[in-house]
Amino acid sequence: MIAISPRPAGRNWNTVSFPSTLYLVPILDLLLTKVPSRLRDEVRLGLQEALVNAAKHGNNLDPGKKVLVQFSTIANEYWWVISDQGAGFEPPEDSEDTIEEHLPCDKCECGRGLYILHQVFDRVQWNSEGTELKLCKQVTYLSRLSLAL
Repeated sequence: MIAISPRPAGRNWNTVSFPSTLYLVPILDLLLTKVPSRLRDEVRLGLQEALVNAAKHGNNLDPGKKVLVQFSTIANEYWWVISDQGAGFEPPEDSEDTIEEHLPCDKCECGRGLYILHQVFDRVQWNSEGTELKLCKQVTYLSRLSLAL
């Protein structure tokens, strides 16, 4: 069951939690409602990867464990904070060299998710325990300029 918590007065963050599952379509639809349509496919891929990691690798698909997602839009930034109830992991450093070391090899998918996250989002940060992931997508709006001929 998906639980959506009401937003406290004066706060900009929404919260949704769900048991560890790989059926993520309704959750992704909810998390993408305010994202501009031109970015939805890209952000959907990144969020799907992050949610799969939380449910599968963090919570070992244990339906008794929950994945919690807090999300907000602040100015031109879309934020998601994804937490799991797993044992955590040691996140890699955020440098390009370190991420490239985690790229997939021919016989495994090791690092594919990390690579996708860093390609889709402008900020990717884990807490020190490796149980919470903060993602940010910045959106720039192009102003329409009048062309005078």
